[in-house]
Amino acid sequence: MESTEQYLQGLIKWLQDTSDSPLEEMSDFFAKRLDDYEVHMSIWEQSYQMFAEVLPSKCQKILDLGCGTGLELDQIWKKNPDIEVTGVDLCQSMLDKLLEKHPDKHLTIVCQDYFKYDFGCDKWDAVISFESLHHFLPERKKDLYEKIYNGLKNGGMFILGDYIACCDEEEELLRSECLKRRKQFAIPDDRFVHFDIPMTLEHERELLQNAGFVIKKVLDNPDGATIIAAGKGD
Repeated sequence: MESTEQYLQGLIKWLQDTSDSPLEEMSDFFAKRLDDYEVHMSIWEQSYQMFAEVLPSKCQKILDLGCGTGLELDQIWKKNPDIEVTGVDLCQSMLDKLLEKHPDKHLTIVCQDYFKYDFGCDKWDAVISFESLHHFLPERKKDLYEKIYNGLKNGGMFILGDYIACCDEEEELLRSECLKRRKQFAIPDDRFVHFDIPMTLEHERELLQNAGFVIKKVLDNPDGATIIAAGKGD
């Protein structure tokens, strides 16, 4: 098994080798890869199944942030085909694919930046997000987590499945590199680009708890995703 030191050495080399590669705008990145997207994302099949298992059985209304083509929703609807879902994503072609797959479901799609989307108050039984939020700095996620908390009904749950940094060194390395490249390519702060900047589990938990959440479960999968179930209320 690869050690943390070996992993970090490999990551540093990859960052050096790609240092002159421009950062792709987020929605363009996924639109270009739509044909192969579900094959690529199938490595997290166990995590999608786990999402459906962790979701409270009484859920009726779900908000999915960065839903893409809905691979996590495929499993959720197998468990409960009557769940109402609002899926928010920047990439219209991904949303079109989701609608094509599930024309018979209670599904509303929103092509929008989910940081700007109005979550409402006490509206959702659950908010979910899979492999999306690791593209954003904690300063931005802080406000989003507060919006999610306020948007959930009391007793509701936020289920996050994401790439988690193995250590403080990885978190700081990728954050620094992202900021450097944004400056290098003169990318405005309000433009979303595809670059991984995951947080450690400790820092992710802290951010959620500061927003008011109670951490209910943390599940690690052999496929590399970590699932955090965070509740509103006791």
